Amino acid sequence: MRAKSWQTGLLSFFMTVLLIGAAKLTSTALQPQQIAFVPPAPTSTILVAAAASLQKALQEVTPIYTKANPNQSVNYNFAASGVLQQQIERGAPVDVFISAADRQMTNLQSKGLLGSGTQHNLLTNQLVLIVPKQSSVSLTNFRQLIKPEVKRISIGEPRSVPVGQYATEVLENLGILEQVKSKFVLGNNVKSVLTTVETGDVDAGIVYITDAKSSDQVTIVAIADEKLHSPIRYPIAVVKSSKSLNAAKQYIEFLQSKSAQAVFKRYGFGIAKL
Repeated sequence: MRAKSWQTGLLSFFMTVLLIGAAKLTSTALQPQQIAFVPPAPTSTILVAAAASLQKALQEVTPIYTKANPNQSVNYNFAASGVLQQQIERGAPVDVFISAADRQMTNLQSKGLLGSGTQHNLLTNQLVLIVPKQSSVSLTNFRQLIKPEVKRISIGEPRSVPVGQYATEVLENLGILEQVKSKFVLGNNVKSVLTTVETGDVDAGIVYITDAKSSDQVTIVAIADEKLHSPIRYPIAVVKSSKSLNAAKQYIEFLQSKSAQAVFKRYGFGIAKL
């Protein structure tokens, strides 16, 4: 009897041990799994100050860039290059500057406001003479702007708007600047020049070919000989005070890619030689 009782007690002990072990395993299995938290990559936003003539092209390029770089976003400030230069000089938080002329970029470079080794030419453009679609004035070249029936000519403000600077160079080299000065209606950027022609507020205007091609309300009547004006180049650079230098450089590199250049070409821009 004692032997049997001893065996029964030992069996009960082992059963108790097994039940406790099973309970622990079940408890462990039911506990929620701990997943390591991986913080998302930080989002970087850059501000690009760009010449007004680039607006439509850059707005089409940007989604391509952000799709390839989902942790980066781009904001723009489009205006006349001279205005953008002044904003940067006053400390505007700009990361990248794209000018429509060398002069504004050179001025910033001389003041030490651009990142070292980041400046180069991105695009080129052409200067054209345009008239409203329903114009009653017959023009085929720039010299004809002296005609008495041409009473108002829209150009950019030469001191701050590069397209106005190029326009006065053409007219001066043709020897007609003094004859047509009194007809000028000055715009604060190339878009405003285009608009005054589209609405018929002026008889003619001088803009970039890219802007003229973007409108179905104007007609291109002449393309300026490149020998009559300074080379139309769009230099680009990182602003020295940028807080997102790597992102700014990556953006500039992307604008030189084949996918970005394809968009620029479709809008009529030429690709500058590096």
